[in-house]
Amino acid sequence: MSYRKALKLACGFAGGSAVLVVASAAAESRGHRGEQRVEAAGWWTRLTALHAATPSSHTPAATGLAWDTNWDKRDPSLLSNGKRKETATPVTIASDDLSSEQESSKPKATRNILLIRHSQYNLSGNGDKEKILTPLGRDQAELTGQRLAALGLKYDVLVHSSMARATETANIISKHVPGVELMSCDLLREGAPIEPVPPVTHWKPDAVYHEDGARIEAAFRRYIHRADPKQKEDSYEIIVCHANVIRYFVCRALQFPAEGWLRMGLNNGSITWLTIRPSGRVALRTLGDSGFMPPDKLTRT
Repeated sequence: MSYRKALKLACGFAGGSAVLVVASAAAESRGHRGEQRVEAAGWWTRLTALHAATPSSHTPAATGLAWDTNWDKRDPSLLSNGKRKETATPVTIASDDLSSEQESSKPKATRNILLIRHSQYNLSGNGDKEKILTPLGRDQAELTGQRLAALGLKYDVLVHSSMARATETANIISKHVPGVELMSCDLLREGAPIEPVPPVTHWKPDAVYHEDGARIEAAFRRYIHRADPKQKEDSYEIIVCHANVIRYFVCRALQFPAEGWLRMGLNNGSITWLTIRPSGRVALRTLGDSGFMPPDKLTRT
C-alpha cells in the first residue's frame, strides 16, 4: 500500500481504529523481514502523528461563567430606577421617556488605556527616594516614549504612580508627548493586590494583601471603566505604574480570576494596551509589548 493511499484512507476514517487498521495493512503488505518491519514501524509513527493532529469531536465544556456587562457599574440599562426624582410622589416614567433617558446615558466613545511598567531602577536603594532609574532604565524610558510618540495617537493624559521609579519614567516619557497633562496618583503605587494562586513562599503576610489590595482595587475602579456619556471622542490615556498593578488590572478587566495575576511577566518599560468599548466590552490589544527595544535593553527587574 502506498503512503498516499494510506494517508487518504486514514483521513477518511474517524477515531483511532482506522489508524490501527491502516498501519497493520501496511505492515502485512511488506512481509515480516527485518527491513520491512522497520518500514512498518515508520508507517505507524507517521500515522499516529496524523491521528494526533486530527480534530477531535469532543468540545471543551463551557465554564458557565457569563460575562458581567455591568462590571464597572456603568451599564446604562441599570443606571435608571424607573422613577422620577425630586417629585413629591413617585411617578412612573413613560416608556418613551425612560428609553430617552437610557439613550442619553449611553457612552459613545472608546477608552484606550496604555499601561506602562516603569523602567529598570536601583534595587539596592535605601527607601523609595533612592530607588531611582539606572542608566539602562533611563534608556528604556526614552525608547518607550519614542514608541508612544511613533504611534501617532492623541493622548489625553499621562497619569503615574507617585513612587520615584514611576515618576522618573513618566517624566522622561512626557518629553516625547509634549502638551499632555501629567498627573501623580498614590493609588497606583506598587503593592501585593491579592494572594496569588498557586501560592509563593516569598510574599508578605495577609495583612499586606488586605491593605494593598484595597488600594489597588480602588485604583482599578478609578481608572478602568467605560467612557463617561459626556465623552464624545475616543480617548488615549497613559498610565505609568508597576508590574503587580498592571497584572491585576488586566485580570480584573478581562474578568479572569484575579488571583492569577502573578502568572504573567512584564518587561521594564513595556506597554500593555486595554480597550474599553461603550458597551463595556474589554479587549487586550497588547500585553507587555517591548518589541520596540533592542535585545540588550530588555530587563524585568
